[in-house]
Amino acid sequence: MVARLDAKEISGVVLAGGQGRRMGGVDKGLVPFDGKPLAAHAVACLKPHVASVMINANRHLDEYAALADRVVEDHQAGYHGPLMGIYSGLVASSTPWVVVVPCDSPALPADLVPRLVAGWRDGLDIVVAHDGERLHPVVALLSRHLHEDLAAVLEQGERKIDRWYDRHRWDRVDVSDCAAAFANLNTEEERRRLEACRQERDS
Repeated sequence: MVARLDAKEISGVVLAGGQGRRMGGVDKGLVPFDGKPLAAHAVACLKPHVASVMINANRHLDEYAALADRVVEDHQAGYHGPLMGIYSGLVASSTPWVVVVPCDSPALPADLVPRLVAGWRDGLDIVVAHDGERLHPVVALLSRHLHEDLAAVLEQGERKIDRWYDRHRWDRVDVSDCAAAFANLNTEEERRRLEACRQERDS
């Protein structure tokens, strides 16, 4: 019989701790999109399928606190990238599994967590979304026990997510049927274009 993970075994972490350099240094998770902050869309994707949702943030903590169950800052100050955010979420989690998503993909599918869980099997430490062309390393299901190894590689200066994943047992989940949903909004122009498309679709 194939084991399955239950929602009470999973925490959600929205990665919103970056500098937002490609958007002029704004706190990207709080940029409005379709009437809500970008991070709120990520929280809504996770919330029905996990025990609790945390936001990893390093600025505007009170504003983020209104959007999720908890806000978690990076364990090491200085904006060390998403791998540090993943580590901080793993350490803060009280569940054996954690799903991480970026704050700047507001169209993530509502069934993202069930898809990742369906791709998990005994023996895997990590399951990562793949859109048919490329991997989305910050859309993943991870075992919390990995935080000890991640602490060690961060201490050694590692910042590449894919290199760290390759140290562990991982597999991909095919999300090619909704590949466009995994697009990141890195510029104000991209945000306006996607927002206009969504409004047109919903009208």
